[in-house]
Amino acid sequence: MLCFVFITIAVGIASARKALTIEGFLLGGRKVGPWLSAFSYGTTYFSAVIFVGYAGMFGWTIGLAGIWIGIANALLGCLLAWFVLARPARRMTHALNARTLPEFFAGRYLSKGMKRYAAVIIFIFLVPYAAGVYKGLGVLFSSIFTGVSPTFCIVTVAVLTCIYLVLGGYVATAMNDLIQGAIMVVGLVAMVAILVSRPEVGGFGGAVENLSAIRENLVDFFGGAGIRQLIPNILLTSFGVWGMPQMVHKYYAVKDEGSIRIATVVSTLFALVIGGGAYFSGALGRLFVPAADGGAPAVDAGYDGVVPAMLMSALGEGVFPNIVLGVILLLLLSASMSTLASVVLSSSSAISIDLIQEIRPGIGQKSQLRITRFLCLLFIALSFVFATMNISFIVNLMSFSWGVVAGSFIGPFLWGLYGRWITKAGARAGLLSGVVVVGGLLFFFTSVTGFAAAKSLAPQMGVAAMAVSLVAVPLVSLFTKKFDAAHTEKVFGAAR
Repeated sequence: MLCFVFITIAVGIASARKALTIEGFLLGGRKVGPWLSAFSYGTTYFSAVIFVGYAGMFGWTIGLAGIWIGIANALLGCLLAWFVLARPARRMTHALNARTLPEFFAGRYLSKGMKRYAAVIIFIFLVPYAAGVYKGLGVLFSSIFTGVSPTFCIVTVAVLTCIYLVLGGYVATAMNDLIQGAIMVVGLVAMVAILVSRPEVGGFGGAVENLSAIRENLVDFFGGAGIRQLIPNILLTSFGVWGMPQMVHKYYAVKDEGSIRIATVVSTLFALVIGGGAYFSGALGRLFVPAADGGAPAVDAGYDGVVPAMLMSALGEGVFPNIVLGVILLLLLSASMSTLASVVLSSSSAISIDLIQEIRPGIGQKSQLRITRFLCLLFIALSFVFATMNISFIVNLMSFSWGVVAGSFIGPFLWGLYGRWITKAGARAGLLSGVVVVGGLLFFFTSVTGFAAAKSLAPQMGVAAMAVSLVAVPLVSLFTKKFDAAHTEKVFGAAR
């Protein structure tokens, strides 16, 4: 742990000289290599939430079929996303001199109002999402170190992330992501190997046999009736990243198109290992954790407690298993810190670049850089407060953050990269989809079934918002005023 802390801070100090300008701080001067880009993308994608929350829940309810989420994340959220988005996003953001997603909307659609609106959406919904990252890690930490408050772990993550992010910006984040990604791979491989070797599991073949003995659908190819739960989460987590600002930001910073090819392959392989391994491990929770009378896991924290309880049961005795447990803890620290840093960088730039610059057009580069660094500190502090105080409004906002943000941005971003005929009105319709669709469905289902039941449909609401955004942008564009040829040629001609 001490080595991890030392290396993390050292990377921040070493990267400080590359973060002396606002472009260096936000994009690493647009000279980030393929391995750093790939690991930065992958580690931002997978936070502690996937290991503690998603893997435990889907492993318990639908068993081995949950692995399909990890596979889809790799093939759709990494391979296809890089193939479809990376080159045009890199070219067009260079042509428009856009450093953030709201700046892209402003340049592509000649709309400062869209820029401000996108910045507000990012701020409102990504800071609570960061708080969710904290909470997932705190659950596991307090389970492994009995008697130690999860707040201690959350403070550690917050302070370390503050130090290296404020010092070195995107370069420090990417370099630490590479180190943290390597820890994640080693930790996950070790975790799977030890879990499979345990007598409760009995090897890969034994896992199938033992899970089948508990309930047949746990080894069903598509999870049986659980497919209704599986498909919305595959769609949301795989295609949602196509519109998340902290993810598409990686395309802006990659140094050249040759690097994109390498980054595509590396990020896909990383996602296959991490995503597939996490959901496979979650499915094994049934073999270590007893079920309560109602069928739910008989542990504190419900589904969130399945993976911690399984790890303590499998790795709680002996020197070597405890070493592996320590590596797994670093795995989760790494996953959380990398996601947190990327989310905070997107949130702070949304305010400093996309809002404050509009209010004070003449603001200098140095002032922008100071404000961005301050906002990074502020947003980490806010997400820490939201996570530890357990404010009900913020907790509920976390559930819908991914769907609202992805539903707002996926249509205008994707169509903006390829559709010369896409109009400003079409893009506005797409931007409104996230809030309108998720908000409308939430209101409807809450009035019919109550808020608790409506909240459980958050993935379906997010998928609906993305679908509406993708359809609304071209549909509205068919009937509204097109941009003149000069602007279209400026955007697409320079981006070839």
